[in-house]
Amino acid sequence: MTKETIRDVILRASRFLEDKGIRHPRLNAEVLLQHVLGWEKYQLLAEMHMEFPEESRETYERLIKRRGSHEPLQYIVGHQEFFGRDFIVRKGVLIPRPETEILVEEVCKRKEMFTGHPVIVDVGTGSGAIAVTLALEWPEAKVLAIDLSKDALLVAQENAARLRASVSFLQGNLLEPILRKGQRVDVLVSNPPYIPSEDVQHLDEEVRCYEPLLALDGGEDGLSPYRMMVTQLPLVMREEGPALVAFEVGIHQAEAVARLIEQGWPPAKTTIIPDWQGIGRVVIGWRESINWFC
Repeated sequence: MTKETIRDVILRASRFLEDKGIRHPRLNAEVLLQHVLGWEKYQLLAEMHMEFPEESRETYERLIKRRGSHEPLQYIVGHQEFFGRDFIVRKGVLIPRPETEILVEEVCKRKEMFTGHPVIVDVGTGSGAIAVTLALEWPEAKVLAIDLSKDALLVAQENAARLRASVSFLQGNLLEPILRKGQRVDVLVSNPPYIPSEDVQHLDEEVRCYEPLLALDGGEDGLSPYRMMVTQLPLVMREEGPALVAFEVGIHQAEAVARLIEQGWPPAKTTIIPDWQGIGRVVIGWRESINWFC
């Protein structure tokens, strides 16, 4: 009986995933095999005609079946890249998206607004991707991260420790922990739940069935978390000197969120940053205008 090569097994796994409706089945099959074998991409490509190691077959087939049930690839392999760094992700924690890198980039572009050691708060930190990245990219800042979920905070703390980022973690709903502490903030950044409640049921299966509802459902129109935070901005944002608010938003939400900031935190000005598809993805609000916001 002819032994199967690595290429044979990948092709068979790819067909299975394709039949299950998984996008990019070949890529998924390869990534899962790299995970099982502990190989880099170049090793896999170089050994395609090697006999498949039988001792790895059961594990690989089990992972392929999990992916075929639409469990996210990132939960299966346990990590996701964000801003060039590898972050641990597990069930119960939202998987970091590429669009969220825009949020971090836009905040980092505005570092020169601030001197000394500004206080940055990441609200709804999840895996800690935003808070950890900002702590590493802006080492002079004091970074705080808030989440309501204990599970999320455990993962975020693990990521901060692995990547040697100085971040303080607080448990609570939105800005409540900051209000309790009486902490004033220079930079507030958040990627809150922004999916309208009735739209959650229409999300892709691997999002709807596996990612935490707490990190997805933004209330009737998806804007509830923004409203709650904006009403509290005068109580938490620093009153003297520059201050900055940066929100990631969903499709068709940018203008509404910008208006909320302008009305709830006067005399704030706002700007909307599009993603790669031209969709308004990040809303920046600030006090004290400087020319690069135009």
